[in-house]
Amino acid sequence: MLFNSLHFLLFFPLVVFVYFTIPSRIKWVWLLVTSYYFYMCWNPIYVFLMLGSTLVTYLCGIVLNILDDSALEERNKTHNKKILLAVSLMLNLSVLFFFKYFNFLNDSLREILGSVGINYTINNFDFLLPVGISFYTFEVISYTIDVYRGTVKAEKNFFRYALFVAFFPKLVAGPIERPTNLLPQLNKNHTFNLDEARSGLMLMLWGFFQKIIIADRLAILANTVFNDVEKYKGFQFVIAILFFSFQIFCDFSAYSDIATGASRILGFKLLNNFERPYFAQNIRDFWRKWHISLSTWFKDYLYFPLGGNKKGKWNTYRNIMIVFIVSGVWHGANWTFVVWGALHGIYQVCSILFAPYQTKIIQRLGADEETFSVKFFNVLITFSLVCFAWIFFRANTIGDAFFIVRNIFTYNPETILTDELYSLGLEATEFRIAVYSIMLLLIVHFFQRQYKLREFIMKQTLPFRWAAYLIAILSILIYGIYGSTYDASQFIYFQF
Repeated sequence: MLFNSLHFLLFFPLVVFVYFTIPSRIKWVWLLVTSYYFYMCWNPIYVFLMLGSTLVTYLCGIVLNILDDSALEERNKTHNKKILLAVSLMLNLSVLFFFKYFNFLNDSLREILGSVGINYTINNFDFLLPVGISFYTFEVISYTIDVYRGTVKAEKNFFRYALFVAFFPKLVAGPIERPTNLLPQLNKNHTFNLDEARSGLMLMLWGFFQKIIIADRLAILANTVFNDVEKYKGFQFVIAILFFSFQIFCDFSAYSDIATGASRILGFKLLNNFERPYFAQNIRDFWRKWHISLSTWFKDYLYFPLGGNKKGKWNTYRNIMIVFIVSGVWHGANWTFVVWGALHGIYQVCSILFAPYQTKIIQRLGADEETFSVKFFNVLITFSLVCFAWIFFRANTIGDAFFIVRNIFTYNPETILTDELYSLGLEATEFRIAVYSIMLLLIVHFFQRQYKLREFIMKQTLPFRWAAYLIAILSILIYGIYGSTYDASQFIYFQF
């Protein structure tokens, strides 16, 4: 079930209505049932994978707590806990590996062995990637590790823990929730709050605006170019890269906003996932603002356990590269994602190495790092680096990515000055709407730094608020991209 589908527009109001009319003691049961129904709308058989991960980590958490309270010697207790944790991690990661990476590694091995004349005959498996498996796997892993560390106590009610894993707003594409944030909320009695409901509806409306008007329109041009790269060159690639950069942000941010807004209506507060990332002034700042729930997950459960920055600069650089390469692999089973992750790792290392020199250069120029010009330059450089890395993220193959890199600076004046620019999948009117919508997005983000726009609108008079709502709804209905048969477009991060 897609957020931007008619199915969800019927499903969600029913969920909310029943949730706030039934007795408080069974509210969580209703959410559990509806969450499993939500997931089963894609492929019912894959619900057993999620249920299996839930059961394994639930039992692991219970046993870990039993070991903590046991009379065993500390050394034996720690040893048994490590074995239990390792088994839980191995089982969950094995399932993720099989469904997401087996065919990729199998193809890679076939190519490597074939290049030296060895005939490799193991065939790939023909199956669909279970939707959301990367997200809920990371959530159950974080739960197991947190119980192991003693950060949280194991949830004794299996079905309530199952709701933590399956809670439908964040199930398929995050945010990647932490047990310390969501589990306590599942034990509270939530009553309907008009202010929270209005705030949540506005957040959902903004999400639909980003997805249906901006992301799905930009996707038409980006897909046209990236799916047939040999037909294009020069400035056409620049446009496609820029459009994809905003497409992937608006698509993923839209999902997070709709998920957060829907949760807020039900009385839950999910983790914030984006904070104006394209206004970041360096790569480290970008990753503090982009997919925050994932970047903090890697920091807490991989970077720090590797040693973080506590064991010298070279180990720090190594740890950074490991984290970003693993992040690339998490995003997809393709060498393009590995290169994308490695690029961001290199960016991070270089930003650490050159930070002192950057400060000295700014001082010698007599400039202040807080001035608009310096900040604007930093944002422009950071955005350019991020866009360059997006080439590898979006390209279908490594070959396509390097073809774009080789040809992106080819001078092609007729593309800029004639109607050739409108032959990339979007006609002139649609192209202009796409550009205007990007400008509107940047304006909103710029003013969000000083003003919380949702709170500003909510404080206005009733006619003003309803005028804003109607303008947004009519804009989505009139300018939205719905496809020739009005089919809902899938969110990009479903494939991860």
